Amino acid sequence: MALIHARPVDTIRRERSSIKWTRFPPDVLPLFVAEMDYALATPIVETLVQRIRASDTGYVDAAGPLAPAFGAFAAERWGWAVDPRHVHVATDVSVGIVETLRLVVPSGGTVVVTPPVYPPFFELVEEAGAVVAGVPLLETASGWALDLEGLERAFAAGAHAFLLCNPHNPHGLVHDARTLAAVARLAARYGVFVVSDEIHAPLTHPGVEFTPFTPLARDAGARSVCVTSASKGWNLAGTKCALLVAGDEFSAQLLDTLPEEVANRTSILGLHANVVAFSCTDWLDDAVEHIVANDRLLDELLRAQLPAVVYHRPHASYLAWLDIRGLGLGESAHERILHEARVALNDGATFGSEGRGFVRLNLACAPETLREAVARIARLVASPAPAGAAVPAPAVVPAGAAAPAAAGIRADAAHSSVAR
Repeated sequence: MALIHARPVDTIRRERSSIKWTRFPPDVLPLFVAEMDYALATPIVETLVQRIRASDTGYVDAAGPLAPAFGAFAAERWGWAVDPRHVHVATDVSVGIVETLRLVVPSGGTVVVTPPVYPPFFELVEEAGAVVAGVPLLETASGWALDLEGLERAFAAGAHAFLLCNPHNPHGLVHDARTLAAVARLAARYGVFVVSDEIHAPLTHPGVEFTPFTPLARDAGARSVCVTSASKGWNLAGTKCALLVAGDEFSAQLLDTLPEEVANRTSILGLHANVVAFSCTDWLDDAVEHIVANDRLLDELLRAQLPAVVYHRPHASYLAWLDIRGLGLGESAHERILHEARVALNDGATFGSEGRGFVRLNLACAPETLREAVARIARLVASPAPAGAAVPAPAVVPAGAAAPAAAGIRADAAHSSVAR
């Protein structure tokens, strides 16, 4: 029996109050923020209700049962033997990244990132008091890859840390073990600390092998921390809980020095939701099956209706990275799709300058939502605005106010840093 039922947009909008469903007027299809349109796994719902009925809403001071729960999942899925003593908790993956960088990077130090990449990476490095050094992904005929030569140059130039996205957001790129082992050797050679964001790993597609970075780093003599959560794989972002997993004894001792408040600010509801989520593997597998089916559907729809779009299909997660430079919609293509086609996508430029001309689309929705989104964009492309036509003037909807169906949209509305 299928565990996932993708409901229509209008039905979900009436039930949910998150950014995805409130940021835009109701006639806009929200395919920007990385939230699933699927209902939560029943065991997670039951656990959260049980915790509320028990008035169990106090503070957290350690990973507790989450460490072995994640360890069991990691061992079964990836053959990764996680030491429970090496697991800490934080409010979310972004907080985990910042707090780890604060421990390993001096003020004004350098952190390497690989754009186009999850937009808040740039902000998180700044928040940690460091400076970004960009080493863009290599774009090839078959997709993208880490630039190992570029990474070595950046490491040799004095980088203190490398913020790795594994799998890579927005491309859905799953770095292979050989590439990651090479990164680990470079990090060991140049003394670069690696923080690996592996939040999308549970959503790796069938037939693709995900490789955790920290075991490879340990074997190479590099120091690393993995930051992850059940929040992406099981749609739990708002429950606020993430794991920091040290890859070696030095890094474990480092995490032991984290301020007590890092754990205290974690949601106890999020911790319990994460614990049960890592055992809901049937729900996860069903979700991935739906996502892969939507990936195939999107590919078919684009070939039939928008053949100028270049789509390198993802190997993990539910994010589609689309090159729309060939659509002929001009420099403001993303805004035209938002204002005129009424489809909210992520603007690729926010992922780094290398993302200009691209958009990111959310596949974790009903097939009908994808069909409607592509049809709307196809109609826009078939009837482009006259040369020099202005994008409709935006109108800001007051906080808490209901947006009318034809309301204007802030130009930066889909650029939010929460769009993980």
